[in-house]
Formats: sequence, C-alpha cells, structure tokens
Amino acid sequence: MKHVAIVGGGIAGMAAAFALQQKALSSSQPVQVTLLESNQRLGGKIVTYQQDGFVLEGGPDSFITQKPWGLTLCREIGIEDELIPCNEAEQAVYLVKGSQLERMPTGFRLVAPTRWGPFLSSRLLSIGGKLRVAADLFLPARREQSDESIASFLRRRFGAEAMEALGGPMMAGIYVADPEKLSLRATFPMFAELEKKHRSVIRGLVRARKAAEGRPKGPPMFMSFRDGMQTLVDRLESRLDCEIRRGVAVRALHRAAQGWSLDLEPGEPLTVDGVILALPPGGAAELLAPHDAELAAGLRAIRCVSSAVLSLGFRAEDVPASRPLDGFGFVAPKRAGRTMLACTWSSTKFPGRAPEGFVLLRAFVGGATNEAVAELPEDEIEKLVREEIAALMGIRAEPVVRQFTRWPRGNPQYDVGHLDRVADLEAQVADLPGIALAGGAYRGIGIPDCIHGARQAAESI
Repeated sequence: MKHVAIVGGGIAGMAAAFALQQKALSSSQPVQVTLLESNQRLGGKIVTYQQDGFVLEGGPDSFITQKPWGLTLCREIGIEDELIPCNEAEQAVYLVKGSQLERMPTGFRLVAPTRWGPFLSSRLLSIGGKLRVAADLFLPARREQSDESIASFLRRRFGAEAMEALGGPMMAGIYVADPEKLSLRATFPMFAELEKKHRSVIRGLVRARKAAEGRPKGPPMFMSFRDGMQTLVDRLESRLDCEIRRGVAVRALHRAAQGWSLDLEPGEPLTVDGVILALPPGGAAELLAPHDAELAAGLRAIRCVSSAVLSLGFRAEDVPASRPLDGFGFVAPKRAGRTMLACTWSSTKFPGRAPEGFVLLRAFVGGATNEAVAELPEDEIEKLVREEIAALMGIRAEPVVRQFTRWPRGNPQYDVGHLDRVADLEAQVADLPGIALAGGAYRGIGIPDCIHGARQAAESI
C-alpha cells in the first residue's frame, strides 16, 4: 500500500487528504495517508468563534461560488444544506472619502461602470476623473501580452484618479496587497481578457451584464454556513479516514531508498512514498532547500505580509440612524490615510451573525501598504479602529463583544509575473518525484482555489 504524508492541516492539506481518499476508493487502490499539523487545531486560517450569540470569523467569512470547487466539496461531504447565501438585497459597498463614506455606484464592477446614470451622479470622482474613465471606450487595446500591475492596468484604461480612488482599493483590498505590485493576470485575468476581446473594458462588461440578464440566475456570489466557516473544517475532518497527528512539526525531509523520510518533532522519522507540502512557501522552502536550492529560493521569493482582524459587536441602537448598515461594508483607499483597510458589516452580509438587537462589524488592518499596524499590540489596534469607526460611522459606544485574530506573514503576495514564477516552481518540483505543493501561495488565495490546488497535488502524487 502506498503511503502519503501531507504536511500542513489547513484547508489545502485537509482537501488533499480527502482527495487522496476519494481517489483510492474510485480506483480500488488503497492509500495510507498521514496528515501532520504543527498546531493543535486543523483548518489553518479558517477559524470561527461563538460568543453570546455572535458568530465571529477570524479568517475568511465565506467563499466565492463563481469557482465551483468549494460548492463541489460541500456536496461531497454532505453539508450543502448548511450553506447560507449572502444578503443579495443589500450588497452596497462604500469607499472612504475624507471623513465620509461614499456609496459605490450601482452597476460598478470593481474597476468600471456598467450603468452610466449612477456613475455620473456619484461624488467619488471629479468631472475630469469621470471623463477619463469614459475614455476607455475609445482607447486601443494593449498589444503586449506580458503581465502588468493592477495599478498600471487601471491607470492605462481609466486614469490615475480612478485607480487611486476606486479600482485600486477594491481590487488590491481582496489580496491585502499593493496595487503597484499586484499582478493583473494572477488575480483578475478576466479584465485582461475583456480588453483583448472587446478593446474597451467597459464595453466588455456591459455586454457581459446584458448576456447574463438573459440567462437563469446562478447561486449568490458568496456563501457561508449557518454556524460559520468552521463548519467546513469540522465536517471535512469527520470525513477523513486517515491518521491525523496534531502538534507534530516536520523538521527535515530526506530522500529514502523508496520515497522520502520526514524527521518529526516529536516522534520517530516517518518514511513515505510521497509528500504533499501544504505549507506557506517559506516553510516549504526550508524543507526543500537541501534538495534544490533554486526551487527553495523561488519559494522564498513569494512575499507574505501580515494582517489582523478585529470583530466588534454593538447594540443596534448604538448605530446612528444617519449611518444605516445597508451593505457589505467599506474599503479605505490608501490616500484616505486610515488605519483600517476595510470594514465588513458582517450582520448585514450574512444572517445570524449577531443576535436580535445587535450588529457585528469586522475590521481589517495591515497588509502590504501598512503592515506595521498589524504588528501593534492588540489594545492599540482596537483603539485606532474604534476611533475610525466613531469618525466614519458615528458608533462611539463600548462594544459588547470583541474578537482579535492576528495573521503574521499570513497573506501571500501575487506580484507581477507571479504565474510565470509559479510555473517555474511547478516544473522544478516535477524533478523531485513524490513531492507536490498545495496552498494559497500559488494559483489562488480563496477557499475554492485552495481546494482545487489540493486536488491537483493529490492527483500528481
């Protein structure tokens, strides 16, 4: 019987174990799997806290449905009936402009308008800025096929003002990244394709919107679980028929006569036929450096930055009537000079996140453009966040619930040229038989991407 070790018990490692298990069943070829996790809990960045009726997410609060692998896994492990959709009636997103929150125009798709009326009446851009956005309709398409940064793409198509005030904060905020470095093709390749196919990005988006109006409506863009994202981890763990070792770190990786040997702490060495490294790139680099120094250097070149999440629960009566929580939350452009990168209005985005008569907010700090904030003491971060919530939303009351989660170097950065570098890494790993990589550092940071990458790693092993 073949034996595979998976190093890392986040969603990628767990999904890889499940994929190996399913593959063994379908092919009638038994596989022994050992899942090794240095912490005492599985799930990685997926962690949910329950407190006084609040559902508090320390990591992702949902997954996107446009990529099918998340929903597919939910069906396979039998938790589809526990899914809940995002609030489609109140999906507004706001941007910080000075001391105000300005609503994004209806029909605005991350980078460009698909409806002119709301866009032209918006106060987010000057008249000149709006005219420059409209120039996208007449500009030629870029002939070069090489990658470029989000900032470069947005300036080229829509102008500097739109990049700084709208598109840059929205697109880079998802990756807690610097838009000047963030790769377009690794993060939002659809916009490069729209330019290539339609010449004008706006024209391509409008055509896509009109085409979608004639098709049956698909699932909501975001899905979560009634009891929080921890449901996915707990149910997946219950479906794993493999050895799980918590609190066990892998200190070294050696070639064996047949396969690989892992030095464990604590524990005796483990010899296996294959290894899936579902680790942050730096951790994978340390284990692979003795076997391929160039590969290890390439893994270390994937930058990871720190961030932190602070959830605050308030009484609904503490929210001023002049600032209703009528959307998913707000994003703060860099030029706004705020501590927060963004704030999700969790109790609006999903039902059941706060008990009746209460609301829940989730603030994000740190990231590539202000990483030092994420490294401040917890009480200092809370003080800064509450000052900004008071200034922007008028909420000055003491929170009834708080939950703080810090992610040191927990956010991989997809810098320009990322996909080419990943392709090189994959080619180098292929020269190490029995080794595969998985995780959010390579071809997508979202939960569906991690699941998909884990399945590919299991297939290659």
